[in-house]
Amino acid sequence: MAAIAQGHQVHPDGRTWKSHFPKGDLWVFGYGSLIWKPPPHYDQRVPGYINGYVRRFWQASTDHRGTPEQPGRVVTVIERSFWETLNDPLAHLESEAASTGKVWGAAYHIPASHAEEVHDYLDEREIDGYSAHYTPFHPTVDVEGAAGSTGPSPIICMVYIGQPTNPQFLREAAQREPQNVAQVISAGHGLSGKGSEYLFLLEKALEGLGLGTADVHVTDLVKRVKAIEAEGLADAEEKEAGLKVTRSLEGEGDESDRENSH
Repeated sequence: MAAIAQGHQVHPDGRTWKSHFPKGDLWVFGYGSLIWKPPPHYDQRVPGYINGYVRRFWQASTDHRGTPEQPGRVVTVIERSFWETLNDPLAHLESEAASTGKVWGAAYHIPASHAEEVHDYLDEREIDGYSAHYTPFHPTVDVEGAAGSTGPSPIICMVYIGQPTNPQFLREAAQREPQNVAQVISAGHGLSGKGSEYLFLLEKALEGLGLGTADVHVTDLVKRVKAIEAEGLADAEEKEAGLKVTRSLEGEGDESDRENSH
């Protein structure tokens, strides 16, 4: 079924994807949840990267990993030339990384017989501020059926991007601060589960591509969220201890609460 996403008409009659894929088949690049939760009907999954972007958890989520009342955070890619105009505390780490300018992920080939169906599915899945774009994808292995492939050659892929002009992009610099993002991820919960689960799954999915590690932004957020959740566990234990003291002083404690006096 066709959908309308934040004013973006996603109807087959208005699509331009066939101009990029004249054979009717479809290539889709995933840099977030698509890495571990692939689209249906794919017959090839190929690891690789796109150039000229950075991956950031700078997109609010009011559905999958948050709610309209308490938006969570999910990942998008940002054109590197625009990202360089923004204040990013991790910019120095990004410039030191060996894969500068590369966003790693996985591309999926969808045969022509299911291309429209999968496009509909993705339009619905990515409805919260994302729109379809096209960019060269650089596979790390030979791609079956790729035109002129005498080795891993770039191929055009469709990719869903939450652009800075979409309503869910974090426009305020304070919201993009790593600790702020980590706090929101830790608290976020939506239709698809917890925000921290999304982050941890992305980290493991990127490691599973054979890189050995995720990118610096993801690994930094993982450390921050783990620290927040460890602190939260300590807070919960402290609260429980307080309740036990209160119950004990009120004479309501059970035998397990009663310790030998010292």
